[in-house]
Amino acid sequence: MTFQLPPGGLLVGLGADLIEVERIRGVIERHGERFLDRILTDEEKAYCSSMGAPHKHIAARFAAKEAVSKAFTTGIGQELGWKSVSVYHGSRHEPLVRLDEKGLALLAQVGATHVLLTLSHTESHAMAVAVLLDNRKRG
Repeated sequence: MTFQLPPGGLLVGLGADLIEVERIRGVIERHGERFLDRILTDEEKAYCSSMGAPHKHIAARFAAKEAVSKAFTTGIGQELGWKSVSVYHGSRHEPLVRLDEKGLALLAQVGATHVLLTLSHTESHAMAVAVLLDNRKRG
């Protein structure tokens, strides 16, 4: 998906997160489905479980949710929950963000129109960077 910022378009927020994959694997081993149900949507759980190394993809989604919450400057909590941010893939397998009602309300509150996301992971680390954009045309 390509975004061309119109004249006067704004970068509203930027967030990044880096997490150790082994840390997420350990939490999954200790808490299993309880942890997964708390942080992932059903769509995310299905995607991650279909992958050869699910823990890496779970770690990337954990980082994505943290990065989006940092871009909103709220963190995960009252204003934005773990499941308020859902990561799915577009036609070219690019990561996209789906927000629930809380997330959409927050997007409007901060004056943004779009969330852009990039993810990466290695054997040891997963990272995400999120950008909030206001892509409305201005006079």
